[in-house]
Amino acid sequence: MKKKNINFHFKKLDYLYAILVLLLSWWGLSMMINNSAFPPPHQAIKSLLESLSDNLLLHLGISLYRVLTSLTIATLLGIPLGLILGKNSSLDSFFAPMIYLTYPIPKVVFMPILFILLGIGDLSKIVLISLIVFYQILVTTRDAAKNLKQEYLLSIKSLGANSWELYWHVYLPGCLPSILTALRLGLGTAMAVLFLVETYATQKGIGYFIMESLSRMAYDEMFAGIIAMGSMGFVLYLGLDLAEKRLCRWVKP
Repeated sequence: MKKKNINFHFKKLDYLYAILVLLLSWWGLSMMINNSAFPPPHQAIKSLLESLSDNLLLHLGISLYRVLTSLTIATLLGIPLGLILGKNSSLDSFFAPMIYLTYPIPKVVFMPILFILLGIGDLSKIVLISLIVFYQILVTTRDAAKNLKQEYLLSIKSLGANSWELYWHVYLPGCLPSILTALRLGLGTAMAVLFLVETYATQKGIGYFIMESLSRMAYDEMFAGIIAMGSMGFVLYLGLDLAEKRLCRWVKP
């Protein structure tokens, strides 16, 4: 327990050191550029605190809802389908050409179509983000299931396990580290797409807040929005990292 506390203490110091380096680099660049469009960090942080008590918190909450909902939908669809395709080679052979044809297509090109069919509200944005992250989880899960060591399967089959027990006790735990890695990568993609969809035909969300601040040349507020969006992504990433440590205790750090 003492060793665990020491490691956690040093990890906190690492984050503080990284934040300090970023702030000093930001301050140095702002001094070199000397342009109001690139304010120093203390101005952006001051604007962040002021905006949080105004309307930034509302925009942040809406963006958080969109990201979490999209990740949940993509996970609930991508994991089961990936496990099924990875376990059943015949099904995988049938659906693989469709996956290979559609996976490389940048899904953001469907944004205008989704806006027309589903409207410009939350639904179209969530569907687009879910679709992009879904493919990442699906392909990663399927590949992890296909490459699962046969010894694991044979050992539990010898005990009379049925298909459901194989999925639950072998495939899901065996693929979980890869799934969580796909989720972390998908989170970065989701945040990028979130910013894109929130800059079109909407008045809610952190992406809108950033671009609206830019249109008013309120650069300190714009950077406040950037900090807020980055902080949201960082917290979500830490959550996934913590989930991996709790759920995949057998994986060496």
